[in-house]
Amino acid sequence: MSKQIRKIGVMTGGGDCPGLNPVIRAVVRTAVLKYGLEVVGFRHGYHGLYHNNTVPLTLDAVSGILPIGGTILQSSNKDNLFAYPFPENGQTVYRDVSDVGVENIEKNGIDAMVIIGGDGTLTSARDFARKGVPVVGVPKTIDNDLASTDYTFGFDTAVSVASEALDRLHTTACSHDRIMVLEVMGRYAGWIALAAGIAGGADAILIPELPYDINKVADVLLERKKRGKNFSVVVVAEGAKSTDGKMHVSKVIADSPDPIRLGGIGTKIAEELEALVGLEARATILGHIQRGGTPSSHDRILSTRYGAAAVELLMSGTFGHMVTLKGDNMCSAPLEEVIGKNKGVDPDCELVRTAKGIGICFGDE
Repeated sequence: MSKQIRKIGVMTGGGDCPGLNPVIRAVVRTAVLKYGLEVVGFRHGYHGLYHNNTVPLTLDAVSGILPIGGTILQSSNKDNLFAYPFPENGQTVYRDVSDVGVENIEKNGIDAMVIIGGDGTLTSARDFARKGVPVVGVPKTIDNDLASTDYTFGFDTAVSVASEALDRLHTTACSHDRIMVLEVMGRYAGWIALAAGIAGGADAILIPELPYDINKVADVLLERKKRGKNFSVVVVAEGAKSTDGKMHVSKVIADSPDPIRLGGIGTKIAEELEALVGLEARATILGHIQRGGTPSSHDRILSTRYGAAAVELLMSGTFGHMVTLKGDNMCSAPLEEVIGKNKGVDPDCELVRTAKGIGICFGDE
């Protein structure tokens, strides 16, 4: 492939996330207005790359999408072109069809790709880079759990949504003398629960990195009850686990790249606390509400920086890299080095120490 960039391809993969559209907008506007390039999008992620489902991304096409959640290119999280599923004799077989993706990139006259997604999407981006495709990755996760970058877009919005939910649950908890449990996203990293719990004044925060003892949580709520506080608010990450090490699995989807589906731990926690504390307990599972809707102003700015930086990397010939944020600076790191490296909450980090210092219980002591 020619490394002289005249036309850029863009795609989004994996789950939706507040800020994807601002990234797309920034890529297009930087490419067109600063460098005079042409931009084309592949719809439905790698599925669209395989089926050559494209759409022109002009300035008009991205006009007005800055405050809109989701992705105008749509997405898919089940289409790994290096292990693509085909039905055969009543079974599913997996074949490497990545050459079709490369052919479609070349067929459209695309000189380089900006691929926006999470670990699975960017793993394939790395594999396309190995095949000689000039690629730049943009990390996407509301969990803020990538070790290679300080902050990911979508996280601030998710925390804001969860914090508002906690504010609303507080009024109901107080009015009815109840324990209100809010379950938020966070399979293997508790950043959303931790940040929202502090911002929303939770009495207990349960996260995957600090296995909890439900009796210790109950003791704290009982102490509140003795002080006349006949209500409590608890926030729990979906991947939180008790001291037995077990997470609460809701179902298993065999044909998914990530077959384990967590969820329902909020209901389990509510039932246990109701029995131990003697107050009525209710659970609210926030679910996909955290991932939808308009991005916060912080995420709009951060997404714009990620998109613009992706184009700058391509134009500098820095292929096979992912855009990262380090401190106040947009940087990059090789895809080969960032795949599969996640960032959980350090149990001794300043945020956890602060939360414990103001009396928030994590069920671990």
